[in-house]
Amino acid sequence: MGFVVYPGFTGLDLVGPHEVLVRIEEAECLLAGSSLEPVASSGGLRFVPDHTFAGCPSLDVLVVPGGPGQGAAMDDRELISFLAERAAQAAWTAGVCTGALLLAQAGVLRGRRATTHWLAMRELERLGARPVRARVARDGTTITGAGVSAGIDLALWLVDLLAGSEEAQRIQLAIEYDPQPPYDSGRPEKAPPHIVEGLRQRSRFSQEGA
Repeated sequence: MGFVVYPGFTGLDLVGPHEVLVRIEEAECLLAGSSLEPVASSGGLRFVPDHTFAGCPSLDVLVVPGGPGQGAAMDDRELISFLAERAAQAAWTAGVCTGALLLAQAGVLRGRRATTHWLAMRELERLGARPVRARVARDGTTITGAGVSAGIDLALWLVDLLAGSEEAQRIQLAIEYDPQPPYDSGRPEKAPPHIVEGLRQRSRFSQEGA
């Protein structure tokens, strides 16, 4: 299972799914980047790739995180080519949050049902995907998750597909994944309107007309 890293990705987009998928018995998880130098997430955490894109072994599962750095990554030809090539070979391809936009840029989601962060849905459509308002969306061998924390849900879906429902439930219990947040404002239709509007105003997607 290969996780892509690039400057400015969101740490939880990678760490959440990784913590779930690495618990599958006999699973091997690796990080792939443009070089073997540490890559900083948007929050300043540094991740050291195990392989370069050029030297990455074949993958059964490809996982692509999103984050603020996704915008610049859209123009990274090496990264986009890697995604297109490996998605064609992998049994499963997953995009977390705006990682779905990178997959769409690579042509992987053309005509497919997919989801992403709620602020980026129009951009996802512009790139040729069929956006759906869902926590997790599956279309064939692609699976995408909504914003950030949805990566954990996406990974549990993948465990179910790869190893069965009992393994997925075992891992969910092992990590005690039972969300009980203090506020019910995790979707724009649930959050106070002024908070939604504040995030829209600060979003680069809103600034780009998305």
